[in-house]
Amino acid sequence: MSTKPTLAAALIVKNEAENLRQCLETVAGWVDEIVIMDSGSSDDTLAIAQSFGAKIFTNTDWPGFGKQRQLTQNHVQSDWILWLDADERVTPALRDEIQGMLRDPPADTVFAMPRLSWAFGRFIRHSGWYPGYVMRFYPTHLTTYDNSLVHEKVIVPPQTKVQYLRSDLIHYPYRDIQHYLVKVSGYTASWAQQQKEKGKKVGIFQGISHAIACFIRMYIFKAGFLDGVQGLILAMVGAYTTFIKYADLWVLTHAKHPEGKS
Repeated sequence: MSTKPTLAAALIVKNEAENLRQCLETVAGWVDEIVIMDSGSSDDTLAIAQSFGAKIFTNTDWPGFGKQRQLTQNHVQSDWILWLDADERVTPALRDEIQGMLRDPPADTVFAMPRLSWAFGRFIRHSGWYPGYVMRFYPTHLTTYDNSLVHEKVIVPPQTKVQYLRSDLIHYPYRDIQHYLVKVSGYTASWAQQQKEKGKKVGIFQGISHAIACFIRMYIFKAGFLDGVQGLILAMVGAYTTFIKYADLWVLTHAKHPEGKS
């Protein structure tokens, strides 16, 4: 008689006291271990993690999202790993689907799940946001994340199958517009730095054209208008974010300090 594979829920966190309890409540009691890598929280994040019996590790020398996830995975002892962010919630339907799959898991398979996000007062079902599959569930020995500073991805080895789950992972990414701007500023800076390290340069008008294209794609081609006022807001701030990414890269690669400082 075969033994059911063990499962870990893994998170990388920093100052997530506002979200972490609600997230961990959706996995407590049915995963075999909770593994958390903290990057220097100053709020109650660690106390909340401890209350769920999590295995807590710390790395404050931030290497980027991809490498931080790799470091976290090194501490996972379970056969399978389910990656979560603190602002995500596993629905009962997704829990049941994962548990059912683990009763007879396929070989050499990574799983992606649809992610349904709540933004500015409603669940977003268009705008290019949904189903927004995220690859988060796989055998621990099979693969890991790449080295990206931001927008990290799970490496899919050759001959590995990708299977799509049906049930939603719920996502609460932004409290309000101010939270959106603070959160994406870190992503845009990391993206610009990453592109600079690759030797990429852009003209400022590329930022303008990409921003316009982003708005048209989200609001028209991805039917953001069906998401009401929230769809319009998302298309506008998406265009803004796109421009800021390219503007930041332009400044990093073109702007010179008058005193010769980098």
